[in-house]
Amino acid sequence: MALTPQFLDELRARTSLSALVGRTTKLTKAGREHKGCCPFHNEKTPSFYVNDDKGFYHCFGCSAHGDAIKWMTDQRGLPFMDAVKELAQATGMDMPAMDRQSAAKAERAKGLHEVMSDAADWFTEQLNGLPGTEARALLDRRGIRPETARAFGMGFAPDSRGKLKAALKDYGDPMLVESGMLIEPKEFGSGKDPYDRFRGRLMIPIRDPRGRTIAFGGRVLDGGEPKYLNSPDTPLFDKGRTLYNLDKAAPASRKSGRVLVVEGYMDVIALAQAGFGEAVAPLGTALTEAQLERLWRMVDVPLLCFDGDGAGQKASLRAAHRALPLLAPGRSLAFVTLPQGQDPDDLVRAGGPGAFEALLKTPEQLVDRLWASEVAAEALDTPEQRAGLKRRLHELAEGIADPSVKQQYHAEFKNRFYEHFKPVRAPFVPRGERPKGGWKPPAAPVTEDAKAFLATGIDRVLAKAVLAGLIRHPVEIARHMEVLGSLQMIDGALGRLFEAVVDVALEDQKLDSGRLLTILARSGFNSVASDLLRADTMPYSFTQTTADPARVRADLDEAIAIMVARPEVDAALKQATAAMQTHFTEDAFERQVAMVREKQALEVRLANLVQSNEDARALGTEGD
Repeated sequence: MALTPQFLDELRARTSLSALVGRTTKLTKAGREHKGCCPFHNEKTPSFYVNDDKGFYHCFGCSAHGDAIKWMTDQRGLPFMDAVKELAQATGMDMPAMDRQSAAKAERAKGLHEVMSDAADWFTEQLNGLPGTEARALLDRRGIRPETARAFGMGFAPDSRGKLKAALKDYGDPMLVESGMLIEPKEFGSGKDPYDRFRGRLMIPIRDPRGRTIAFGGRVLDGGEPKYLNSPDTPLFDKGRTLYNLDKAAPASRKSGRVLVVEGYMDVIALAQAGFGEAVAPLGTALTEAQLERLWRMVDVPLLCFDGDGAGQKASLRAAHRALPLLAPGRSLAFVTLPQGQDPDDLVRAGGPGAFEALLKTPEQLVDRLWASEVAAEALDTPEQRAGLKRRLHELAEGIADPSVKQQYHAEFKNRFYEHFKPVRAPFVPRGERPKGGWKPPAAPVTEDAKAFLATGIDRVLAKAVLAGLIRHPVEIARHMEVLGSLQMIDGALGRLFEAVVDVALEDQKLDSGRLLTILARSGFNSVASDLLRADTMPYSFTQTTADPARVRADLDEAIAIMVARPEVDAALKQATAAMQTHFTEDAFERQVAMVREKQALEVRLANLVQSNEDARALGTEGD
């Protein structure tokens, strides 16, 4: 079919643009034009004008501009050819003649559309009649109101192998099989008749951008499997190219400026009922390239709001990797992480629209999701493991086709890698500038709750390293006396040794390592202390025999601060998690997220402390 410029010009000329726009946007007469609030962005003062004489609309606020066809593609979300067909039908114009093959295909599609429309009507009748009692009870339990079910055309398929077939018998078995509504037995020569595909299921119509039913999704009413069953691919339905609710979400996204991608039908329906009409869902598969391209036609950065469980987060990561080759300047993805074990439906039912809106305000950008995934993929304790991270990040960036975006990702990953592993040292304060009574490290005060938690929450490996450093450098003990006093609560030999070291240092503040060891030996700690001093293999400067004194001081300050802060953070995180599980609120959720980040920050500080010492040792080896 060839659409000539003359045909398109005639189509525009016959279309009353103000009447077309006025179907969904309130317009008022303003001289020779019409004006109203722009449907493409939220505004209170009208800046959107429609000019019938010139055949275009224009917004002075967001610069949206176009003609009748562009209105249908941008505001209604229709493909170009569908937009032309709908306008031609409305104005009484005949589409240009098709060749014989195209005409036959179009006629076939018309018949299939009629099949699907009649099937949807029949399913709706069953839901609202006696057979749909159990299905209506399910909707009620899920909090789906009757008006919402009507808006989405929901229905019910009775548990029968032939009721739909009988209801649509006029179309004949071959067309019902082709539409996906019947299953044809595959056994050759079995003599078995085709039978209903959907049986005993809540039925959800899947519509194309023009709002025509092209397929169905069916949900079981009990615990049977599969929980969801989709129509097979047909001449009307390509699962990998279709997004559920696109017909309703496209215009809604023009007003909100965003599109939300969730996992399933019920999430879309629950969000729409809660006021989020711009949600769509893939159809039981990972997001495809075609679906991503369709999303990017709506907004530059779609928001992926997959379930908070492991499967949902894996699905979002697969989408992130699939999007990488397709990125372009300004075009990306962002991610909204839901609380563990909750999907959007759960969240809006438990916390209302406000709880979900709060999450949407702080999405995670694509580069952040990729970085976090790779950093968490494996341990990063050795140079080889860190080199592996660097290689993986390089390969991710190389997978981007657009040269400018690829360059930016390479630069961003390199900067993050450096920031993540660069040495972090406590500031050195010259002896003459220290306050009277001895300098204390810049660590948070040890609270009573933290002291109570230290007995079980202390990192014993780090504590042994600190103790070895103090025995090797006794002059540092006095500077940390307040903190070390709380560590006496540790159970076992390690706690007793901490207590002995502190007691000895209190009696003699001019100790050297040899004298401290002699005193500890007299108290029965000779073996334990000697074992600790054989800790040159520990990855810290303060456990080494030849480390720079200024570096020892700074690193020991940092290690003790981390060791003391860890139990406090763990206790606070445990408390925040318990509060979330007891009663979800926005404040509780933000507190939990903040404590998770605080714990991650401590892990980074400890890794930097190790990395700093390894770098220093490597430089020392090269200097030799």
